Amino acid sequence: MKRVTGIGGVFVKAKDPDALREWYRVHLGIPLETWGGAIFLWRGPDNPEGGGTTVWNLFNADSDYFEPSRAPFMINYRVEDLHALLAALRSEGCQVMDKVDDSEFGKFGWVIDPEGNKIELWQPPTGM
Repeated sequence: MKRVTGIGGVFVKAKDPDALREWYRVHLGIPLETWGGAIFLWRGPDNPEGGGTTVWNLFNADSDYFEPSRAPFMINYRVEDLHALLAALRSEGCQVMDKVDDSEFGKFGWVIDPEGNKIELWQPPTGM
């Protein structure tokens, strides 16, 4: 079973997300979407047509989305089979969160690394 197949997203907490988004747009040329983040399209040997994406977005500093982690960031990793990977991680003794989300944007699960960082695992829908 393949485990992580790429980076699905990078999420960072910010004191003033709107101002920081604008700084990244102006100074680094990050193309912002209407919802505030950016989507980078990519291709590689496993994906020659370039159907994958990596998302970048900022969250309010007081967001609880990264909890129980106290880190000001969270990495989202792309996976091929979320449920199989979560089962494997549980069997290996990893701290896997019970919640799994399934939406039009794919399936999402979470694991906490040994230093307490929350990691998001994402099985994207076909073509994302």
